[in-house]
Amino acid sequence: MTSLIFYGIKFNIVHKNSGMISVVAGSNEASTLAISLNEYLPFDKNSKIQYTRSNFKINENIPILDGASALYPVFSAIASAIYPEESVCFDGKKFTEESKVQMSNTRGAYKSVVDGTSDIVFCAAPSKEQLLYAEQNNVELEFVPIGLEAFVFIVNVNNPVTDLSVNQIKGIYSGKIENWKKLGGENCLIAAWQRKEGSGSQTAFLNFMNGEKTLTNPIGILIGKPIGYSFRYYVEGITRNEKVKMISLNGIPPVKENIQNGKYPLSSYFYAVYRKDNKNANVKNVIDWILSPEGQGIIENNGYVPLGK
Repeated sequence: MTSLIFYGIKFNIVHKNSGMISVVAGSNEASTLAISLNEYLPFDKNSKIQYTRSNFKINENIPILDGASALYPVFSAIASAIYPEESVCFDGKKFTEESKVQMSNTRGAYKSVVDGTSDIVFCAAPSKEQLLYAEQNNVELEFVPIGLEAFVFIVNVNNPVTDLSVNQIKGIYSGKIENWKKLGGENCLIAAWQRKEGSGSQTAFLNFMNGEKTLTNPIGILIGKPIGYSFRYYVEGITRNEKVKMISLNGIPPVKENIQNGKYPLSSYFYAVYRKDNKNANVKNVIDWILSPEGQGIIENNGYVPLGK
């Protein structure tokens, strides 16, 4: 549910799929955008993850892994490659307390690593609030880049707009551009959807806006044709919604080659994050393995972009 204030009147609107995939696709169904844990379970023969068992093994002092939903396939595949199968416990709906793999999304993962209930979390860069929470708890976090991802903007596949400049996107979200016609599209209002505060994609969006104030046009949200944003793999690899397309930025499409070589304007690292005061030596051992050719192969084979050579 999202709330809008228009001339002092508060409107509550069902935030379909966090205002992203289904809304942009034009769906009338209200459903969640959450990834299905069952589809990417570690060790499961029907899992969508890609991995091979490594000769490198972690059999004791096993670090607890957690992270963002968009990166769940990555750390699920990592655990499957180097952890014992019995270290992961799933009750059919969620990972149990004793499981060495958890999945609590970006906000939950950053809290868990600060609180010490997880050892390594896999996330995009943190929000100011997440960094503040660490500071308030006297915790210093270490951020190790382990792969690359693209922050992307998405529209309905039937939208004739295929490319926008960075300035045009900022114009949309700052309220300066309200109609698709000004961007080469139809004569129709723009519904500029945002995500929940503290999510990885919302943090990336706010970093993209770089302090510029965002304005919501409630009429556009109600009747306009939408634009949204997420991370490339979430759109392309997890949701795979054929009614949605990613648009190019400044004429550069968000394909793997352009992400790895830095040509796509919104390419960024994703991280393995841990507390600097973590005494478990296997935290560093796991991360060193992730940075090895074998670990980077896991990242690439699961549809993400490995670090450049």
